[in-house]
Amino acid sequence: MTLGSHLTPLARSHIEQADVVFVAVSDAIVEKWLETMNSDVRSLQPFYAPGKPRTRTYRQMVNAILAEVRAGKKVCAAFYGHPGIFAWAPHESIRIARKEGYPAHMEPGISAEDCLYADLGIDPGTFGCQHLEASQLLYYRRRLDTSSYLVLWQAGIVGKEFAAHSSSGTAVQVLVDRLALDYPPAHRVTIYRAATLPIHEPRIEHITLRKLASANVEAPDTLVLPPARKLEPDLKTLRKLERLRA
Repeated sequence: MTLGSHLTPLARSHIEQADVVFVAVSDAIVEKWLETMNSDVRSLQPFYAPGKPRTRTYRQMVNAILAEVRAGKKVCAAFYGHPGIFAWAPHESIRIARKEGYPAHMEPGISAEDCLYADLGIDPGTFGCQHLEASQLLYYRRRLDTSSYLVLWQAGIVGKEFAAHSSSGTAVQVLVDRLALDYPPAHRVTIYRAATLPIHEPRIEHITLRKLASANVEAPDTLVLPPARKLEPDLKTLRKLERLRA
């Protein structure tokens, strides 16, 4: 996630030893840094275009990666954060490569979720942590556990799954209306964004739910809601466990 500090030694080794390195990163500075590790670094960013469906962009990325694999080259694709989180192209590239008989695997990386726990001081083991993509909360009937933390990813593009720009306040208001079914209007919401450069600070902005629709929620932002109620003991199950002691 952050330039220079979140790349594992093994991941760096793969980048340095590859014949071709494809990169999809969040900052041009990061891309330039990767170019110091390998002489053939190719950006996947040109596949993005305003108004172009993301599904087409991702498919083109996969095709570009696999074309070099089929040519017999040792290929590394470097994606910012964890390459398997909110990233369809890496999973699909590996799936197709393995199906065609090529060895392929994914190296884990530090994700925005890891940064979130550290920056916000949250231990998911304390109350539990429910993670959802923001638009999924609107598209499907999901049951929220308000005794745990709620993390909503890609809140800045909620309701606009295939758009490259942030959602309008109207779409965010629909999200607020959905959350208001389970949380009071005065409930605290944190707008969070992990830092990608060492000179940057993470975005940590606290706001009430009722004011969220008027806030500046951008595409990289995540929403974090703390528990709204206390954990309720399951007395029936506790009694069963007590009987096991006897």
